[in-house]
Amino acid sequence: MANASAKRIANQNEATVKNLRLGLFLPTILSLLLRFLFRRNSLPPSKGSLALYLGTFFPGFFLSKYLIKTGTTRRDPTTGTLISYGEDLNQPGLTEWAFDVLYITWACQIGSGAFGEWFWWLYTVIPLYAIYKLWVSVISPFVLGRGSPFSPTGSKSEATPEETGTSKRQEKLRKRSERGDPRVRTQARK
Repeated sequence: MANASAKRIANQNEATVKNLRLGLFLPTILSLLLRFLFRRNSLPPSKGSLALYLGTFFPGFFLSKYLIKTGTTRRDPTTGTLISYGEDLNQPGLTEWAFDVLYITWACQIGSGAFGEWFWWLYTVIPLYAIYKLWVSVISPFVLGRGSPFSPTGSKSEATPEETGTSKRQEKLRKRSERGDPRVRTQARK
């Protein structure tokens, strides 16, 4: 079963890496094509437009290269058997956020070619989301004293056995004795 899982992850990674390689140059071509078809007066692009494009192209380029490097599968050249399936590119966390940044970058590149330079304002979603996550998980719990939704003791109203100093077994026996369970014998304390 573990081998089947590795093959599934390898197939998913190969498809994702193929899409990432297309994403390295396809948004640029589409942006120029849409600019040529719908907005000929914006050719050649202004210095501000080129600065925005280059300022977002390089982070997208490095994120693409990183994801391609970590997700590329290694196979034996002679037999084609799977040696390593790479990192799972469907895992949550930083990998997921890297894909989000890439998708927004590609959307901004294509959208600016079709609709104009105002479309770059969509890129502000990235820092706004980062500020939101920082507020919810770090600043708000620290400054306002709220429990973090990510903390294990989040919003529990009942005291756990660890907080009261009794073990789980002792807690279970205490509850049984309160119900009058005949399996529990109470011993007189000396």
